[in-house]
Amino acid sequence: MTIKLILLKSGEDIIADLKEMTVGEGDDVKVIGYYLSKPCIVKMKNPTIAPGENHQKTAGYEVTLFPWMPLSNDDTIPIPADWLVTLVEPISSLRKMYTEDIVEHGQDNQSSGTSKSTDSDN
Repeated sequence: MTIKLILLKSGEDIIADLKEMTVGEGDDVKVIGYYLSKPCIVKMKNPTIAPGENHQKTAGYEVTLFPWMPLSNDDTIPIPADWLVTLVEPISSLRKMYTEDIVEHGQDNQSSGTSKSTDSDN
């Protein structure tokens, strides 16, 4: 499983199990897109302020995952490579949240999201 946090041209943050879509063989292999398995939009809100003198430091955010393209019957959605701005490793708490709440328990109720607080430093 290759779980990645993806920033799309549209500005959406997506977390998904990612697989490359390629063409060609050998040294001529070119990535033309990606297959996103069980993709979810990542929303952050309500920064938690850490107690102390410096009230500008945030301790974490409330993170909510919503199914991306919830009206589709497909669990895996192809996306062209030129729609990705970047892809990175998610912080451990986000990876755990996605794995436990989405991958292991499935998305039986496509209209509901999942929400938890996470430290921004992880």
